Amino acid sequence: MLQSNLRVYRQLHLLLVLIDALNLIRRIYAVQERPFLFNNELAENTKKQVLFNTQKACGQALTKILEHLEPTHVLAVFDSEKPCWRYQLYPDYKKGRKKMAEHLAKSLTDIQDEFMKQQVDSLIPEEDEADDIIATLAIKMALKDQNVTIVSTDKGFLSLLNPHISVYDHFNRRHLDANFVQSKFNVKPQQLMDLWTLTGDNTNKIPGVSGVGQVTAAQLLNQYGSLKSILEAKDIKATLANKLAEHTEQIALSRELITLKKDIPLGFNLRDIRISPE
Repeated sequence: MLQSNLRVYRQLHLLLVLIDALNLIRRIYAVQERPFLFNNELAENTKKQVLFNTQKACGQALTKILEHLEPTHVLAVFDSEKPCWRYQLYPDYKKGRKKMAEHLAKSLTDIQDEFMKQQVDSLIPEEDEADDIIATLAIKMALKDQNVTIVSTDKGFLSLLNPHISVYDHFNRRHLDANFVQSKFNVKPQQLMDLWTLTGDNTNKIPGVSGVGQVTAAQLLNQYGSLKSILEAKDIKATLANKLAEHTEQIALSRELITLKKDIPLGFNLRDIRISPE
């Protein structure tokens, strides 16, 4: 009877957990690699040990995530191995970011196998970033009044926060909500894309409006509500209005680069990623 009631509960209370896989793996790898680095390099004879440690640590992290969130459905989403559309639109996208170590990239299948031991499948898209796949899935579920938790430290997902979509930072063991966004950025989650369009996103090397920092951008958004209203306002100081006018094309480009796609075709259904109750 208890197992039957549990099955009914899980059917009525669906929770999809979407794991930003490379965000999780690369952070875990960095911790495992650090003790073995010498002159910022990893000796060949220690790479295998670091990879083994990373694989096991990723499995342990997944166990903790599943125990804490208790999902009914889970998917680990990876980036495509090919450059995504953002590189075609803006070749300097993520310029200067440290590339994944080649030996780690070659061992991702082992980590995916480790995930599969806990019934967690992996999605490796042909040409899309994990961010866009996750955003598409999260929005599709939210529109059906189903709950989604995104496991990532990537700030971009904070723009998706709503009553059905939450973000969980596994490394700091905390759920990031609208109050967190307000305290950190002084805007609402739905204003974050406008904020980063104005300020730029240095993490991904997306430029903003020169001379407009987070404080100014947040003040403008709190006063006018949206980027569109800011650009249409007639009472903005002349110096700022001139800056915005000079950066019209840049603003449009940055907005497109920063915005997460939410309409990517998906070739599977929820049954494929359901976790069987124990």
